[in-house]
Amino acid sequence: MVINACEQRARKKVSIKMSQWSKKAQRGFTLIELMIVVAIVGILSVLAIYGVRKYVANAKTAEARNSLGQIAKDAATAVEREKGASALVAPAGLSAVMRSFCGSAIAVPSTVPKGQKYQSQASDWSSGSATAGWLCLKFSMDEPQYYSYNYSAAPSTDPNVGGFLATANGDLNGNGVNSTFSVSGTAYSGVVGISPNVQETNPEE
Repeated sequence: MVINACEQRARKKVSIKMSQWSKKAQRGFTLIELMIVVAIVGILSVLAIYGVRKYVANAKTAEARNSLGQIAKDAATAVEREKGASALVAPAGLSAVMRSFCGSAIAVPSTVPKGQKYQSQASDWSSGSATAGWLCLKFSMDEPQYYSYNYSAAPSTDPNVGGFLATANGDLNGNGVNSTFSVSGTAYSGVVGISPNVQETNPEE
């Protein structure tokens, strides 16, 4: 009998607790709890969107950094490459051989793409000569590009002087505000020194 009474009391307690849990489950969330959850979700969404945009923009700007790095290397290589002013040398004649930076090139494309990509063609990169332009640099791009690339330099027959400036201008979001990336180089006693970092202005515009 004592055991049955104990079992009944235990069952009664369990029944009461289950009833309480059932009531709590049926009650649901309060308005304040729902507002807190919504606020937390909103904050996380904003952070996620900002992070994704930052990641996408950074991935696009990698094009400018990589391309300018290649242009700088090509400019330094061109200084070491002997460039002749004439294709043929007459018998007993001399050829005007020069070691210098390539002369300035025409921007490709001529206008900055606004929130779009530009697909260049072979003729865009064949402008210039043996001593100037993209033809001298031997630089070209096959893939569509977000940026307009330009190269400017003053060729000189003296390898101890001169320099170059390569720039990339873009407008990733098409709002009319351009981003600018640049790298420069200068001749020091016949050796080309290139800026260690790419200079950036409004990189994610």
